[in-house]
Amino acid sequence: MNKIINPKEEDWSKILKRPTQSFEAIEETVKQIFKEVQTKGDIAVAKYSSLFDGISVKNLFVSKEDIAQANAEISQELKDGIQLAKSNIEKFHQAQKTSKIEVETTKGVFCWQEKKPINKVGLYIPGGTAPLFSTVLMLAIPAKIAGCKEIILCSPTNKNGKINPAIIYAANLCGVTKIYKVGGIQAIAAMTFGTESVEKVYKIFGPGNQFVTVAKQYSTQFGTAIDMPAGPSELLIFADESAKTSYVASDLLSQAEHGIDSQVILVSTSKKLINEVENEINLQIQSLPRKEIAQKAIENSKLIYVETDQIALDLINEYAPEHFIICAKNEDFFVENIENAGSVFIGNFTPESAGDYASGTNHTLPTNGFAKNYSGVNLDSFLKSMTFQKITEKGIQNIGNAIEIMAEAEGLQAHKNAVTLRLNDLK
Repeated sequence: MNKIINPKEEDWSKILKRPTQSFEAIEETVKQIFKEVQTKGDIAVAKYSSLFDGISVKNLFVSKEDIAQANAEISQELKDGIQLAKSNIEKFHQAQKTSKIEVETTKGVFCWQEKKPINKVGLYIPGGTAPLFSTVLMLAIPAKIAGCKEIILCSPTNKNGKINPAIIYAANLCGVTKIYKVGGIQAIAAMTFGTESVEKVYKIFGPGNQFVTVAKQYSTQFGTAIDMPAGPSELLIFADESAKTSYVASDLLSQAEHGIDSQVILVSTSKKLINEVENEINLQIQSLPRKEIAQKAIENSKLIYVETDQIALDLINEYAPEHFIICAKNEDFFVENIENAGSVFIGNFTPESAGDYASGTNHTLPTNGFAKNYSGVNLDSFLKSMTFQKITEKGIQNIGNAIEIMAEAEGLQAHKNAVTLRLNDLK
């Protein structure tokens, strides 16, 4: 890891730069694939699945037989773990339900807001080196609670043309309506336009690599909404001398093993802790099955020493981490003043892994600094807020004159006439 001591504020943006390609570097590839999928449908999907993944899948749809086989392949121990996580995620997202809001803004003018589900949603679940069945829980559960009618799931297959059985099991358990064997840019394009096999959806959810992230952003140009630009995973930890070294190192490595373009950062007011964590990382990484991946991510990562908690907080808010762990004596200071983070984990016994799997919060979070202006996925992500109003005769008399004056001031005579006609009938 790169060790940095007391960086100057003017250098923060350079120091905190993510190890990702620019949008422009990926955009042309995305545009080409989107254009082909839009015009050629399943043929284009098959072409790029073969090109990028080295597989040939004749039928993209996951059948009932595939689901039954996946169910048989999952151990009871894993099923029990998934069920525990499902229960906690359901509790947390069920609690986010809100009731109808109704206000009489002026006598006779009634306004209210109701939330309606997005009818067709698409879930993208990464497969590849780490099949994220946990992400199925994080997306399908709130979609089901929200009342989405169609929940479409796309995930890449292995070299045998099969989706990881745990992904299929979790999808079926959580109410996904259709599962498709397709990943990457072509999956996002398929859900954006619809193909002979894959339904067009209204909003796409889910994390992915840099190519998937850019594809999701590009899909918005065709009228498809997305949850957020969620790219390679990242974690920032603030720890002082009260933190346990082995815990800090294990948390950093837990995110580093996601992928070579992941980034982890330790910010500390203790040089001693920084040195100890660096040594502990070198020890723990040796026994990891994904050592090579973690090692490359660690090379892009930072150990940053600053002199005060305030400087640390300012730097962290500038970085806007996807995941933020606080292990500090003065934890309340960071909890109360953090402004930009996807999800916050507090104390020595709150590993980021808990949020990834089973505590109940959602792990689909904004990355690459988007925590400054995006929330993580929550129940409202799957809902639309619709407003209603009903005005009585007395109500239009109370606000009619104001509407007429404002409409005329804007030069919109028809707007004024729509009110004047009604007021004249009531005289």
